[in-house]
Amino acid sequence: MAYINLNEELIKRARDAARNIALDTQKFIDLHSTVSTERTIARLYGIDGVDENGVPLPNRIVDHIKENGALEDGLSYYLVNAVLETNLSTQEIAEEVAKRNLNIVKLNKHSIEEIKNRALELAYPMVERIKQNRKKREEMIKNIGEGDKPYLYVIVATGNIYEDVVQAQSAAKQGADIIAVIRTTGQSLLDYVPYGATTEGFGGTYATQENFRIMRRALDEVSLEVGRYIRLCNYCSGLCMPEIAAMGAMERLDVMLNDALYGILFRDINMQRTIVDQFFSRVINGFAGVIINTGEDNYLTTADAVEAAHTVLASQFINEQFAKMAGILEEQMGLGHAFEMNPDLKDGFLLELAQAQMARQIFPKAPLKYMPPTKFMTGNIFKGHIQDALFNVVSIWTHQGIQLLGMLTEAIHTPFISDRALSIENARYIFNNMKSIGDEIEFKRGGLVEKRANEVLQKATMLLEEIEKEGLFTTLEKGIFADIKRSRYGGKGLDGVFKKGENYINEFIPLMLGGANNE
Repeated sequence: MAYINLNEELIKRARDAARNIALDTQKFIDLHSTVSTERTIARLYGIDGVDENGVPLPNRIVDHIKENGALEDGLSYYLVNAVLETNLSTQEIAEEVAKRNLNIVKLNKHSIEEIKNRALELAYPMVERIKQNRKKREEMIKNIGEGDKPYLYVIVATGNIYEDVVQAQSAAKQGADIIAVIRTTGQSLLDYVPYGATTEGFGGTYATQENFRIMRRALDEVSLEVGRYIRLCNYCSGLCMPEIAAMGAMERLDVMLNDALYGILFRDINMQRTIVDQFFSRVINGFAGVIINTGEDNYLTTADAVEAAHTVLASQFINEQFAKMAGILEEQMGLGHAFEMNPDLKDGFLLELAQAQMARQIFPKAPLKYMPPTKFMTGNIFKGHIQDALFNVVSIWTHQGIQLLGMLTEAIHTPFISDRALSIENARYIFNNMKSIGDEIEFKRGGLVEKRANEVLQKATMLLEEIEKEGLFTTLEKGIFADIKRSRYGGKGLDGVFKKGENYINEFIPLMLGGANNE
């Protein structure tokens, strides 16, 4: 691959600053937990289902502890103690709590050593299940193969999981490598995960464990039919970030939208809540061998692509460091960026080429997630098809890893099967005909592309060093990212954040931390 001459000293400074930002923020993370993190622990201990009113049992048992004023010690302490005291299973305990037949906070307490030992024993079955899912994925890829990179990533978004299956299998047969099941509008703001198969989403389909199971089974079937492994993607951003990550790990999802800042900026979820939740969600994704997709591509839908390009790079550095702290391998970091240059901009293609090549060189092992142009799409579908084609050229030229395909009617309505087919055809045509362009054409020394990349890198480094001094929370309050200001004490979900007490236990973190290398 041809390279541009980047300032290596700036890259080192930027990465060092990002690491210090993550380390400083991790101090806060280590001292706190959230209701969604505790519900995740409940799910990992096998608690599932809903009560007679349709309320998920993980919510019921965590709310029960909170109502008794004991949440600081966390779910594990009281749940595992209840197992020791009653000899009931975790599921039976949750059911009894939901019926108000049992108060687990008021039971006689066993020693903390006894509780910790039993907590580890109870954690092993789910940890082993997730480990086996990872091995199953690896075996399928080894036996039937997979598509070439960049992986072709398309969406299904009918609202009905069974219709999604039809569209997903059709897309796989057309050439897609990753199927993303878009979530219904607003699900990221729900402080619970809906239960069971769903057929009535709006603009997407509810992310539920049963829906994950249905789609995974369908994609396994079509994988065998087309002779390559088809990856399944969903979204664990939002108020239930670690819960959805856990359900995805249980049902062998392969890709998860998982960003440390996205929920704060674009869904007004409280920054303390999101920062704590992203850690546990990433520990789970790392252990499950899931590729995370970060959301930097969204910054340029609200901010100018030329002026704010350095904020995208700065966020990529920060997401990289948060991911590393959670045990995610670089090969699992689908760091996001986007082609959102105004088509009327002079040399916009070269500016985007600079951004993409710079990201490729700075994060050489990451399967970068490249987002299609949507901000400047109009009703002119012919011009839109050309914009998508230019986007595809940049992708193959700079060796991107995951290519979210632009579609003719993107953002106008849920894509038709025919729109999806044309998008896949466009990408395959360009990827095949321009396969080696990045290996054949060298960048001009001192030229526009090289100058632009180093300019963006310098601004990103300065920004990261500023954030390092002020702290991440203060930076978010000032609106540095995406021109959006957020309050440390505002947004949704702050009441679900709490400081850990002296009896707090989460044995899944030491069992999973270290990602796919943790055996």
